[in-house]
Amino acid sequence: MAHIIAIASQKGGVGKTTTAVNIAAAIARAKRRVLLVDIDPQGNATSGFGIDKNTLRATTYEVLIGGRSLRDTRIASDYRVDILPSNMELAGAEVELAGLERRETRLRDALGEIAHDYDYIFIDCPPSLGFLTLNALTACRSVLIPIQCEFYALEGVAQLMNTIGLVQESANPALVVQGVVMTMYDGRTRIATQVVDEVRAVFGTALYETLIPRNVRLSEAPSFGQPITSYDITSRGAETYIALAREVMQREEK
Repeated sequence: MAHIIAIASQKGGVGKTTTAVNIAAAIARAKRRVLLVDIDPQGNATSGFGIDKNTLRATTYEVLIGGRSLRDTRIASDYRVDILPSNMELAGAEVELAGLERRETRLRDALGEIAHDYDYIFIDCPPSLGFLTLNALTACRSVLIPIQCEFYALEGVAQLMNTIGLVQESANPALVVQGVVMTMYDGRTRIATQVVDEVRAVFGTALYETLIPRNVRLSEAPSFGQPITSYDITSRGAETYIALAREVMQREEK
């Protein structure tokens, strides 16, 4: 059965999709079978693997709202990772899900069909705590939380943790925080070190040792529709995401 991990933050601009794309690609390079579920209407994880989100015949929307088989909707990328793609069509799902039965378990039901096809399933969540993110938290076994190295790093994280707690009490009691990763780290600044220390004081050993740096190559890769491990395997960004992937696999496979 696959390790199902949601990558979630209700705050935008923290490197959530960058982490989803690059950790999925790095784990696939380690010869694991990987599916990335794009449940964000922006569809950036989809385009991050070189898939044109404007020409899709079916997306996560059809799976959640129309009951379409995930097996018939996933797409094989050029980077060893299968994608359940997304585009702006999914934006209307928040409203439509509110009136449907099993509104919080539709993704879990869909993933049950293909869970044995993969070693890892990552879910890239939207930067909100609506029904799409609730579907992800209900479907996954663990949550990976990216936090940006900035002054207000922990702002809003309490709200996400509260939502995780509510999901644990109701739909998914086995849900755990897989880990917390610091992104956009600049070791030359005192604030970056202070923020890491502050987050470590809150999350303890849940904080990964790997710190994801600010890196020009990481910023360039999405515009070429490639994960960093394909765009520039020698870059500092690729090295750190490969290291993070090792940490994730060590926690999941121990």
